[in-house]
Amino acid sequence: MPDSPADLAGVLVGDLVQAINGEQPRDVIQYQLLTDEPEITLEIDRGGLDRTIAVSKAEGLPLGIEVHSAVFDQVRTCDNHCSFCFIYQLPKGMRKSLYLKDDDYRLSFLYGNFTTLTRFTEADLERVLTEGLSPLYVSIHATNREVRSDLLRNRRGAMSLRWLRALLDAEVEVHGQVVVCPGVNDGEILAETLLGVLDYYPELASLAVVPLGVSDHSNEPTMRPHTRAEAAAVVAEVESWQQTFLEVLGRRLVYAADEYYLLSDLPFPSAETYEGFAMHEDGIGMARTFEQEFHGLSDNAVTPAAGFFSWVDGAPAEGYRAARLASEPCGQNDDTSTLPSASAGSVQAVSLRPSRNRPVGILTSAYGAQVLEPLVSSLDRHDVRLVVVDNQFFGGNIGVAGLMVGEDLSRVLALEPEGDRYLLPDVCLSGGQFLDGTTLTDLPRTVEVVSTDGISLRSALTASSTVSSANSEGANV
Repeated sequence: MPDSPADLAGVLVGDLVQAINGEQPRDVIQYQLLTDEPEITLEIDRGGLDRTIAVSKAEGLPLGIEVHSAVFDQVRTCDNHCSFCFIYQLPKGMRKSLYLKDDDYRLSFLYGNFTTLTRFTEADLERVLTEGLSPLYVSIHATNREVRSDLLRNRRGAMSLRWLRALLDAEVEVHGQVVVCPGVNDGEILAETLLGVLDYYPELASLAVVPLGVSDHSNEPTMRPHTRAEAAAVVAEVESWQQTFLEVLGRRLVYAADEYYLLSDLPFPSAETYEGFAMHEDGIGMARTFEQEFHGLSDNAVTPAAGFFSWVDGAPAEGYRAARLASEPCGQNDDTSTLPSASAGSVQAVSLRPSRNRPVGILTSAYGAQVLEPLVSSLDRHDVRLVVVDNQFFGGNIGVAGLMVGEDLSRVLALEPEGDRYLLPDVCLSGGQFLDGTTLTDLPRTVEVVSTDGISLRSALTASSTVSSANSEGANV
């Protein structure tokens, strides 16, 4: 960073930091602890030449270096073989990093990745406690040892939740998750799991119950999407247990994902039910949050992380909680009017070429459309429409906005009018790139990247005025 302590001391972009104060950091967590010191000695490899750079700064002042990755050694890969794992359901030909299956507690802390704890060790526990790595996110799936072992296809799955007990005993904040697979860990098994949480892990900060995602590329014949009745049964089970937890613990603890309410065509719970939206990042209460923001009932936007792939290419090394540096403007534009920059987790909003007086198309997924339709209808504006992007790239029951890709967007946009404004949620981008490797410049229409929250969407729509049929033919892209 220009004029930072590192810049003034002579550190250059591309330098390889071999050690800090004589210690070689394993990851960005350790790096940040080491660079908090006021006097820092960097051992640098610059093009094969070793040199030492001394940096003096105020204690706690950022060094001013952006490192290339969150993990400097090796990501701890997952040795489970879960039949429901989404990594196994990816189409071929995507970026190599997307196929890496991690089970690394460090990425859990930095990015909210869920770890099964099957590779967790005493040394890991000591580091979590010593360095205060909290919160962590743990995949539970089932508290029945045999069922959990079968789900993970790993015999260590039967015993690894002992580490969850150890973390809770040490007062580490832990959020849990249960991926419900129809016919496998739903019904009585789900009820047993929630009872097990009450009996053995009542200190959990929250527990998300989420539906199985099945793409067209799954090779697991036993894995299938929920039926509407099954989704409704999960909602009923969760809401019943919420009352039990509320009576026993004074809080609801467990929550069903928004997808369950969409699948079962049930109304979302009230905002108060979510008790602060602790699991917003896991799709719990996103719809209610978005609604409140859109209607001006909340002044603080909550932007979702990039979901399952939040830590891969383009993610800030400091974790998704860190503010990202704005990337290059997205799209080919020569108009000087711009939207405000998108917030943390997104790329910079683009300059506008289409006129603000053009009709607006909001690009969204199948599930997103179910949430947005009543909000857009409440505007009573004929110049705003939803452009639903069916996810043919992944197929199956994949219908969340975060998994929209350039290939599907291009197919849909090619059929849309030229010259209109198209708003795209930033959650489907990482460093300006879609999961299929395409970028915004590959799209057949110019789009405006909008932070994925209700306040940003409302602001973008406020920038438009209603278009009469007389002036709806004029602008070019």
